[in-house]
Amino acid sequence: MPITSETKALSERKVIVAAVRILTYLVYAYLIVVQIILVIGFFLLLFGANPTAGFTQWAYRNLDRVMAPFRGIFSQIELGTTSSDVPAVFDTSVMFAMIIYGIIALMLSVFIDWLTKRLHDFRDAEAELERQAEVERQAAEVRAAVDASMATPATTPTPTAPTPIPPTTPTTPTS
Repeated sequence: MPITSETKALSERKVIVAAVRILTYLVYAYLIVVQIILVIGFFLLLFGANPTAGFTQWAYRNLDRVMAPFRGIFSQIELGTTSSDVPAVFDTSVMFAMIIYGIIALMLSVFIDWLTKRLHDFRDAEAELERQAEVERQAAEVRAAVDASMATPATTPTPTAPTPIPPTTPTTPTS
């Protein structure tokens, strides 16, 4: 397919949309990981998990990182203590963070769907341009063939005289 300004612009737009879609997928994946950390942290706090356990320490460290913008918005609701005197709390800030990060993830999902549709539209437009270029190429070939047939002089067969048939002599039967 010949490269025209239209195909070049279409290709550039397609590359930009694909790059934005990849970046959006990365942010979306990050938000999914954040949601998982929030859910784990929420249930560890709710059930009063032992804060000296390795997994709990890891979860609380990561929870503190993703909760930084939301810390202190709401106060925790104390539910009591566990058998090892660890407080079990219903952390409403964590719930609020889950809702906000979830809404952002949903918006990114819609944005990814829109970008994917745009990429499909660009691919369809490229296919249409290729089809048009193929039709134009075939039309050019037909025009060239017609022009070539008109440029060569038409050769007509020269009439030839028919070959005379020799007369036949009747034969008489001999008895």
